[in-house]
Amino acid sequence: MDSSDDASVYKIDKNNALVQTVDIITPVVDDPFVYGQIAAANSLSDIFAMGAKVATAMNVVGFDGCNHPKEVLREILDGGQSKVRECGGVVVGGHTIETPEMLYGLSVSGFVHPDKIYRNNTPRIGDLLILTKPLGIGVLTTGIKADLLDAQITNKVASVLSELNFKPSLIMQKYDVSACTDVTGFGLAGHAYEMSDDNVTIKFDFDSIPILKEAFDLADMGIIPAGTYNNMSYLKDKVETKKEYQNEIFFYDAQTSGGLLIAVSEKDSIALLHELREEGCQYANIIAQIYEKEESSLVI
Repeated sequence: MDSSDDASVYKIDKNNALVQTVDIITPVVDDPFVYGQIAAANSLSDIFAMGAKVATAMNVVGFDGCNHPKEVLREILDGGQSKVRECGGVVVGGHTIETPEMLYGLSVSGFVHPDKIYRNNTPRIGDLLILTKPLGIGVLTTGIKADLLDAQITNKVASVLSELNFKPSLIMQKYDVSACTDVTGFGLAGHAYEMSDDNVTIKFDFDSIPILKEAFDLADMGIIPAGTYNNMSYLKDKVETKKEYQNEIFFYDAQTSGGLLIAVSEKDSIALLHELREEGCQYANIIAQIYEKEESSLVI
């Protein structure tokens, strides 16, 4: 608990450890099947961030049966199951309750070698940080809920959200990686601050951070989730800003099903980035480097 790791790890023996996590979200798109996929991808991500392999998943559901037919529930569960199967896991049941607002996610169990766990707060001086998915999701999902995006953009956002971090997790295990986390509700700034553990300084090349361009106009209109403002309020005094950035708000944007933030040795960074992009992580980019601790933990 003291290090805010992405999932719990329980050592079974010298070769096996049980990794567990649970997460739920409210709907971010109208299509129930796609919502199920996104919620599952979001839940599974913590297992991948630890470098573990998914074994089983259990559905956790709050369903508004007064306003939706059971077919909607079936589609949500089918969407979730499709993502669990994609990474080699099995859905083994779950629990459903009646709620006034829809909720869905997974309780996930996986396995990892006890000596091959990726912590979220162990980067080395000199390591580079690679982010595998773009920012802007918080702003865009807020726009979707407000019915401000057309179908084409909504589908693009849904595609990013439902993309598993399974493949990048497997790829990074081939390289000299010292730490990993996934970027979710605390935004890039929040999860990077956790990674710094207040012991190192992370200096970002802000212009290298991938951001979905479709989010820019919405942010200019003030279509920004409350969680993003909360992140900024909490983290602002931990960030040294070298200059003004028009899109600085995205540094704090609360994400759903965001990408992996990977600390890798400088010598392996280009090879890892190249393989990530070759395997479909089109937005992956080197965005920062780890330095000895200075006055601030994060610098942009």
